[in-house]
Amino acid sequence: MRCRCLALRVDQMMIVAGDNTLGKYEGMEQYSKPYSITPHPLYNKSTNNADIMLIKLRAPIKPNRYVSLAPLPKQNTGVLPGQLCQVSGWGSTSQGRGVSPLALQSVTVPSISTAKCNSSKSINGSITSNMICAGYSTGGKDACKWDSGELLVCDGRLYGLASWGNSCGDTRFPGVYTAVARFRRWIDRTIYRSIIRCYKYRKPLALKSTSSDV
Repeated sequence: MRCRCLALRVDQMMIVAGDNTLGKYEGMEQYSKPYSITPHPLYNKSTNNADIMLIKLRAPIKPNRYVSLAPLPKQNTGVLPGQLCQVSGWGSTSQGRGVSPLALQSVTVPSISTAKCNSSKSINGSITSNMICAGYSTGGKDACKWDSGELLVCDGRLYGLASWGNSCGDTRFPGVYTAVARFRRWIDRTIYRSIIRCYKYRKPLALKSTSSDV
């Protein structure tokens, strides 16, 4: 399994954007402490179904030449088998050694149909409708250990989050990603819930005229 589960409280976490080399300050990093975290209520740690969580920041991250936004896909949209996607991260570059690079790595991998990924010759039925697979039939290129949560971007949109896998770069077992498009409505509802609640319960302001003619 690729998942590295860290039992961290919100006050122990720091979100960093624009980072390229771990352990080295390069001047383009932006930092923000989390305000709250919201795991999906249906997350199952045994099957990794609904493996997605939202983090609300205390301070906004500003887009610039080093930090950009990845648009979300519409609800229930998907990628075609064979479509090339890019995944980036600081995960291990070797299955056996488990050595993680300091510099950000990136690789392009093709998406794989759920039917093929779920076949008896591959992951054998463990892929749910909330997951997508990506990788080469020849192996060699893949997300790996410590890459959990990294982004799978297809055609400029965030379609996947690195979730789990049986190995790294194996010809039989491609990488498994959370299908972000399956959770778009939940993402929107969670983000805008506080705004909707604010408008719903806000009392209207009484306007008082200072004109003597009224």
